[in-house]
Amino acid sequence: MSTKKGTKVLTELLNIQGIKVTQMSQVPGIGIILQVESIHKESHCHHCGTKSNRLHQNHRYVVKDLSWGEKPVFLEINRRQFKCKKCGKPFSEKLDFVNNRRTYTKRVGNTIIKSVLLSDIHSVAKQGVVTTEEIERMLSDASRELSSKPSGLKKLGIDEIALIKGQGNYCAVLIDLETSKLITIVKGRTQAEIEPVLNSWGSEILEQIEEVSIDLWKGYKTLVKKLMPNVQVVADRFHVMVQVNNELDTERKRERRQVRDLSKKIKSPQKIAEYKEILEEINGSKYALLKNEESLKEKQKSKLMSVKKLCPRSAIMHKLKEKFRKIFENRKTNWLRGLLRIGIWQQRAKQYFSATVNTITNWLDEIIAYFDNRTTSGVVEGVNNKLKLIKRSAYGFRNFENYKNRCLLTWHFKC
Repeated sequence: MSTKKGTKVLTELLNIQGIKVTQMSQVPGIGIILQVESIHKESHCHHCGTKSNRLHQNHRYVVKDLSWGEKPVFLEINRRQFKCKKCGKPFSEKLDFVNNRRTYTKRVGNTIIKSVLLSDIHSVAKQGVVTTEEIERMLSDASRELSSKPSGLKKLGIDEIALIKGQGNYCAVLIDLETSKLITIVKGRTQAEIEPVLNSWGSEILEQIEEVSIDLWKGYKTLVKKLMPNVQVVADRFHVMVQVNNELDTERKRERRQVRDLSKKIKSPQKIAEYKEILEEINGSKYALLKNEESLKEKQKSKLMSVKKLCPRSAIMHKLKEKFRKIFENRKTNWLRGLLRIGIWQQRAKQYFSATVNTITNWLDEIIAYFDNRTTSGVVEGVNNKLKLIKRSAYGFRNFENYKNRCLLTWHFKC
């Protein structure tokens, strides 16, 4: 179709601003090929900015565009080269709909990226529109357009996830707690690795941060105090609760092991049967002890009652665990009440939760800070779960940067 009326219709169908179709052809086994060029007769010199219409030469190449129905569409672009009237240097015209040295249009890239974010590279590549390598370039191009600095950041959350589980290979995760959005991922979690990233944001952004929620790792606290001396550091209450639960679970395992060892030493069939019954009650009691008591199902409540009768120390520790949790969940608790109640709890719990009591003593200021604005890293867990899901489905990514790009685009990609 090369008539004036026909090419006008094709130009409207193509719908790329500033571009007109000059000719169309269909190639069996390939698809539709549209010859296109800019409607403008001149362009600005990249070297000096002067506008020029002095054509130097034509340069044609083919890129992939969005399909029309089931028909693949390719654009044969005439990217003209002009010669500047002022500086005399040749330059190629800028075409906004395709990036330099790319074999696909920007809108193809946007469509593919949206598909990848909902799936994975291999699944999208199998559709045959673009290759795995092209998809990785699309993700890289799109990530470069993202801002490297957060905007309006007031509450920062710092946590980490394992890149490879069980190998100690961690990366730090920085999150805007107010918007629940990922800011960036750092390859590593040491102070030396995180500090350059925070410094790159600039003093203006660091000074506007009011609170930083962290887990109970001293390295994070030291780094935050170094770069943001006036910020309020908040120890995440859920990480404190994890330590309480760990000590309670350690006691459950100790009592189970003690019953099992005793049952091996006794020869009386009656006593063996008795210890076996006790062991059965302790087995499978982990979640009955660790879960919030009001969230237990009937079967778990029954299990909890049985374990409390059989294991007095676990019963006391469970009661202390629930009291500690309710200190933070009571909306009427301010920092002063929180300080007093935690102090009382420490006195009662020191012979049962020695490690937790020591941790609270070392982190008291940061733990009490929770009661000011009730800032936690709760949203971080949701973000981390999504990051882990991406990691599992991202077997098409070959390195950390590709994984990082995929994660950032999940939260910030705008087509």
